[in-house]
Amino acid sequence: MLNSKQKKQLRSLGNPLKPLFNVGKEGLSLNLISSLEDSLKAHELVKISVLKTAPNPVMELALDLASSTHSELIQVVGRSILLYKQSEKRKIHLT
Repeated sequence: MLNSKQKKQLRSLGNPLKPLFNVGKEGLSLNLISSLEDSLKAHELVKISVLKTAPNPVMELALDLASSTHSELIQVVGRSILLYKQSEKRKIHLT
């Protein structure tokens, strides 16, 4: 579990990131979740964009993605979701 100072640090690191994934009208699929897990292992911090055609509310999708990938939900702003999962080869060192 991350504290507020660590989440603030991750939000600042995630701000300039471009979304790696788009969630559209098909919603969450197993392929999307497995690709997201691989991305989290490689990058630790991943931004996801939710398109207007998505069938579910953004917050519901964010919570589903976080629980499916066993990651931390850092931030939801508008239609963007920021997820973090610490990997074995730590790239991001939290204070």
